[in-house]
Amino acid sequence: MTTAFEPFLLGGVRLANRIAMAPMTRSRAGVGGTATESTAVYYAQRAGAGLIVTEGTQPSVVGQGYPDTPGLHSAEQVAAWRPVTDAVHRDGGVIYAQLMHTGRIGHPSLLPDGVVPVGPSPVAAKGQVFTHEGPKAFVTPRELTDEEIRRTIADFADAARNAIDAGFDGVEIHGANGYLVHQFLAPNSNRRTDAWGGTTEGRIRFAVEVATAVAEAIGGHRVGFRISPGNPFNDIAEENLEETYGALVRALAPLELAYLHLMEGPHRGLTLNLRENWPGAFILNPFTHPETTGPDALALIKDGTTDLVSFGSMFLANPDLPHRLQQGGPFNTPDPTTFYGGDDQGYTDYPSLTA
Repeated sequence: MTTAFEPFLLGGVRLANRIAMAPMTRSRAGVGGTATESTAVYYAQRAGAGLIVTEGTQPSVVGQGYPDTPGLHSAEQVAAWRPVTDAVHRDGGVIYAQLMHTGRIGHPSLLPDGVVPVGPSPVAAKGQVFTHEGPKAFVTPRELTDEEIRRTIADFADAARNAIDAGFDGVEIHGANGYLVHQFLAPNSNRRTDAWGGTTEGRIRFAVEVATAVAEAIGGHRVGFRISPGNPFNDIAEENLEETYGALVRALAPLELAYLHLMEGPHRGLTLNLRENWPGAFILNPFTHPETTGPDALALIKDGTTDLVSFGSMFLANPDLPHRLQQGGPFNTPDPTTFYGGDDQGYTDYPSLTA
């Protein structure tokens, strides 16, 4: 019987265990969207994870949707990430950068003058986004032209190359949570009638072409892909999940990616179907709403539902989470008031058992 504490070979790299740190936005980047000394401390503290997936990192200027998030599209950003990956590697960890283009989720005040959020269609999301001036309503995005879509795909590939130059072991493409890739997948945000929408094949095309370009840039064995079928976050509405995500998985499978990372909804049957049809490694962030993912999720590795389990806020609050899970606790309680922005409080000051 396989347990969470056994090693796993991911894209040819040995992971110390089958416990992953899920990507979590922290909004603590430095000037110019750069990683900081505290960023290095934060991730190195969590190097006991089998795999770390970083916070969402924008592949281009217009891909930023939140204050103080890091990027991988400038030389300064690449140089700033290098001490982070070095610190994780010194402590025996494996770290992937999550590439996140937020698309219509954002606000012009977060972008350079004259730049506005973009999307597959000019359809504003319902709700608000946090900015430096407080919450602001989402704006109607500018619809991407065919040429701009191809440029955006190239941006993902360029950012992936930058990630490898910065010392990352690989990248994860964020195709979930209502951001740009997910916006192309969902019919309420993608109302195009050209080759980038209109049908299931059209709506999955952007996701597949991004993954293809990134795999060609750095090798499919260094690329993960995250999805969240049916997740309504950021005003996404999806039906026919089996059709859409079945088609997506079938189209991605030939790329021989490192893994598929599923943020699960209340559809365990869909999870099992995707798992069965995905030929590579499978990472599951299980549906536990309204509770956070806890120790019970490790049973999903034992019964073969998944290869790895990813933890979010539990890893945020417990830098030595794999050790704590193996010991049966105790566990620090996450402080939601320090999740986004601020200083090292609630970032690098959660104690480990040996602290």
